[in-house]
Amino acid sequence: MTVLHHELVAFASRQDRPRWLSGRFADLLEGSVLDVGCDAAVLRDHVTRGHYVGVDRSSAADVKHDLQSGGALPFADRSFDTVICTDVLEHLDNLHAIFAELVRVSARHVLVSLPNNWNAARLPLRRGRGSFKHYGLPLDPPEDRHRWFFSLIEAREFLEGQAERQGLVIRELIALEKPRRRALVLLRRLLHPGPRYLNLFSHTLVCHYERG
Repeated sequence: MTVLHHELVAFASRQDRPRWLSGRFADLLEGSVLDVGCDAAVLRDHVTRGHYVGVDRSSAADVKHDLQSGGALPFADRSFDTVICTDVLEHLDNLHAIFAELVRVSARHVLVSLPNNWNAARLPLRRGRGSFKHYGLPLDPPEDRHRWFFSLIEAREFLEGQAERQGLVIRELIALEKPRRRALVLLRRLLHPGPRYLNLFSHTLVCHYERG
């Protein structure tokens, strides 16, 4: 099993995640970079010594492609040094097929993040009221929703299993948590040891793969 690292990070907006990634994994942004599900293409401004291509349905994308219904990514095998896909896969019914596409078009690195849905659901479920993003039953069909509901441990098992299946090496596996007082963290770890703590309090899992 891969060593799991922990880092304290909070994202106030969707744009904060790619900004954090640009600093934490700056060395991966120096070659050709494919940003799959790029949204507002925030990473473009951080690829200063390479070539950036954003793929999405959004107006900011360089290549318009519907990941849900558009089939294979429109690029040749191993076209990009680094392929990035952050908090995107959980929105897709064809999650497994798109993951394989990320690997296919990568020459060296794949950087993936997945949310821990249990973390967002924890308080509303305990209180018996409220809601959490990307789920629920709105009156009109939402444009943005999750197709999968999984814990951090399930996300870890998926990412590690894909490494074995796709012939990848995991360079880093990072569980992100919101910054909290040390005393509170210690108390939570005491009350919820091992995997329970990760499922309840880590909000994101980030994986850096490299081709073997």
